[in-house]
Amino acid sequence: MNIYRLPNGLRVVLEQIPTFRSVSFGIWVKTGSRNEQPEDNGISHFIEHMLFKGTERHSAKDIAEIFDGIGGNVNAFTSKEYTCYYAKVLDEHLPLAMDVLADMFFNSTFDEEELEKEKNVIFEEISMYEDTPDDLVHDLVAKAAYGDHPLGYTILGTEDNLTRMQPDDLRNYMKQFYNTGNIVISLAGNIDDGVRELIERHFGGFAHAGAESGYAEPDFLGELIFHEKKTEQNHICLSLPGLSLHADNLYSMVLLNNAIGGGMSSRLFQEIREKRGLAYSVYSYHSSHIDSGMFTIYTGTAPKQTEEVLKVTLELLYEIAHKGMTDAELKKGKEQLKGSLILSLESTSSRMNRLGKNELMTGKHYTLDEMIARIESVQMEHIRELTARLFASPFALAMVGGSDDALKPFRRDQLVIR
Repeated sequence: MNIYRLPNGLRVVLEQIPTFRSVSFGIWVKTGSRNEQPEDNGISHFIEHMLFKGTERHSAKDIAEIFDGIGGNVNAFTSKEYTCYYAKVLDEHLPLAMDVLADMFFNSTFDEEELEKEKNVIFEEISMYEDTPDDLVHDLVAKAAYGDHPLGYTILGTEDNLTRMQPDDLRNYMKQFYNTGNIVISLAGNIDDGVRELIERHFGGFAHAGAESGYAEPDFLGELIFHEKKTEQNHICLSLPGLSLHADNLYSMVLLNNAIGGGMSSRLFQEIREKRGLAYSVYSYHSSHIDSGMFTIYTGTAPKQTEEVLKVTLELLYEIAHKGMTDAELKKGKEQLKGSLILSLESTSSRMNRLGKNELMTGKHYTLDEMIARIESVQMEHIRELTARLFASPFALAMVGGSDDALKPFRRDQLVIR
């Protein structure tokens, strides 16, 4: 791995893998829905869409045909704290891919006709999302956890906001956040020393200097949101405050998540699905932000079974809170985590993502041996310290369904360790 800065201050992180024939290339920008205001919520995601809608040199169709013609992939995604534009191509096609992606990044026209068409595309995306309750409930639990803080905003934004947006709004937002302090270029795959000249040619002229985005740390509110909707199932998310990307015991959180609901052998899956047959989908996950985090459990179940599912879930969490994990769960979790980590390194896309996100969000990179050592160093005392933090405040709860009657027997502070 190699990290350096261009003369204009832009950070570049490279990993040469000569045994591969592909290259993954990403432009990472430290801006997402967390950088937005209530009146422009959705603009980061809208910009991501519009960068694919044409430049002076390439139409939207040209961009698609170029990458299809070389058997490559080009895409992008927006999260709460960053946006990434990326391509994966054969090593011989990297110069063409970088040329097109850089042109999209710097020279998109934001044509008004294309802008209006893309608004309709995102309106459909929002409608599809709202018609998918098992997706919608995750946004609602973020709102229940963070309230009016930007971490509680949706990434897609609202139709009212998008309707008002004009090309200059997008350009002004990019002027504010798309600067050299907020951008990282990452590459992984079969690259040689010539890639430096290639990067300098396409990105060395970027002269918009600026500072990295800063954030106000959120409070975890632990509220309840019920969204009434006619559905066959009730869709439920329960969240507790988690750990930030900088937390020393982040691997403890990953291991604890594995034990609770991170896989088919987890407590939730075994108890709720396998033993009791109460749900088809039940799982947990942990989301880390730059200064905070959120641990979430999701399940979808029939209305008549909702109260029992919640009761069993809270009982399992209570047992974890007061008794912790078993030695067998800790040992198995470490092996699972090491295996998934090593397998992820077999993909240039995964490596590029890891390099770009780490450099952009933490500025820290660990070798495989260092990561394995950190996993192995987790002890039961670290798990106990984590559970004390995890269960120190009321949980947030969100549900999408026909009635909230099943929620009434439960208190959001009943897991708090006093």
